[in-house]
Amino acid sequence: MKLNKLKIILLSFALISTTSCLNELNTEPEYLLTLEQLLESQPNAANGLVAKVYASLSMSSAKGPGEADITGDDKGETVFLRGIINLQDFTADGMKNRWGDNGLDQLTTTAKWTADNKFFRYLFDRVYYTVPQANALIDAFGKVNINNKEQYVSELRFIRAFSYFYMIDCFGKGVIVTEKDLANPVPKGQASRKELFEYVEGELLAIEPTIAKTTEYGHVNRATVQMLLSRLYLNAQVYTGTARWNDAATYAKKVIDEGGYSLDTNYVKMFSADNNTSSEVIFPLIADPIGTQSYGNSTYIINGNTGGSPSTLNPAVLGIKGDGWGGHRATKAWYGLFGNSLTDYNGGSASALAATQDQRGKLFWQTDHQYEMTDYKTWTDGYPSTKFRNLRTTGNSEATDFSGSDFPVFRLAEAYLTYAECAIRGASTANVGQALTYINELRGKRTASQINAGNLTLDFILAERGREFNLEGQRRTDLIRFDKFTGGTYLWPWKGGVKDGTAISANYNVFPIPNTALSANPNLTQNPGY
Repeated sequence: MKLNKLKIILLSFALISTTSCLNELNTEPEYLLTLEQLLESQPNAANGLVAKVYASLSMSSAKGPGEADITGDDKGETVFLRGIINLQDFTADGMKNRWGDNGLDQLTTTAKWTADNKFFRYLFDRVYYTVPQANALIDAFGKVNINNKEQYVSELRFIRAFSYFYMIDCFGKGVIVTEKDLANPVPKGQASRKELFEYVEGELLAIEPTIAKTTEYGHVNRATVQMLLSRLYLNAQVYTGTARWNDAATYAKKVIDEGGYSLDTNYVKMFSADNNTSSEVIFPLIADPIGTQSYGNSTYIINGNTGGSPSTLNPAVLGIKGDGWGGHRATKAWYGLFGNSLTDYNGGSASALAATQDQRGKLFWQTDHQYEMTDYKTWTDGYPSTKFRNLRTTGNSEATDFSGSDFPVFRLAEAYLTYAECAIRGASTANVGQALTYINELRGKRTASQINAGNLTLDFILAERGREFNLEGQRRTDLIRFDKFTGGTYLWPWKGGVKDGTAISANYNVFPIPNTALSANPNLTQNPGY
């Protein structure tokens, strides 16, 4: 079981009893034993306590899928990973959801966003649930003497920085709370996007030299830290106004040269139930059908792409029991990229997709579905994605209620594409010749055609990132970096609530600060336009 890889130990006497994540900003979690007492009396508990903080990224609660650490109408909706898919993929060009309930329409049409949308609140609240848990453990480790303490603290500092990264990316502001604020009851002041960026950068640079180069699967290692640094620098111009292409390329190259990873020849393996054996996955969020049950990890992705009315894609085909949820479908802005153009989805067609040799283009369910998404609320308009599946690529697979396919947060392919993008943008630490080699190596592993130097443009990189990473929680960020998200330069199906797309306002480059957060901390201010 994948549970064994992460060793998530549910120590009932150590479970955190925090009930609100908006009064969380300066509240120390309560325990039946203090963390220091627990760690001193049972040093082996350290791994389980750290694992619980990891689990807060992919589970609604360590108590099980029927519970939630933060307040929500549907406990399964409150999961951090589910929030990333909702806010990064449904708001962008490649994926749409048909349910439309309580704010999902706002996301899938990229229109009429409000500060009362619960899906914005869930991600905001989840960040400020995870961060105090990391802070409390970091503080406790500083007061005890146990083996491997420095590594534990480094992993926790990463999880905290990773959480804050999404405040930078999604909301553009927030509150920086560390272990030093645990006893401070006064709400802290607002940090700007640049201040958050500098804090996250400083944390990652501080732990990079000391964190272990290799760790257990599912734990943060040096390459994971370098990947987040690379992603942070890649988007620095958006976040701070100052481009950091040189730094983004430098850290991508470190991962390529020093990380010990290699591109997987079997693309679908990285999204299957045995993806823990992939040579390419650097850092995953663990999913286990027994030990880490969640309605918000890959279970959400797979169930959402199956079933429907009429039922077209049987969940059992992807290794899941039940009827499926019938909500998610890709648009032609994703599968159209496997057509006759390397850069334009309008060059695609149903027949071109069926004929593609690219492994990535074979992961759509076309039977009984229409190529065009004439109505995003009609299940059969658009193709469900079969990219994620609860099946093993080798040996027997058993259908389960919950998915066992881990979610790959960082893969080596990202380092390749980051390096190539930085080379095109003129980074002195990258060169176009090496970039072309990396791109053709990547496309070769995906059984896609090779390209020449003339094809290596920014438009190609954006399209290739769509082919490679859609449904992995990166697309909105990519479109913003390429200045394609807002405005009318690039239109996609249902952008702005219109079938063929329409221009949207620049304020949509960040989400509104939830009204609940504004009420909880008077130092926070709303983003312009909301």
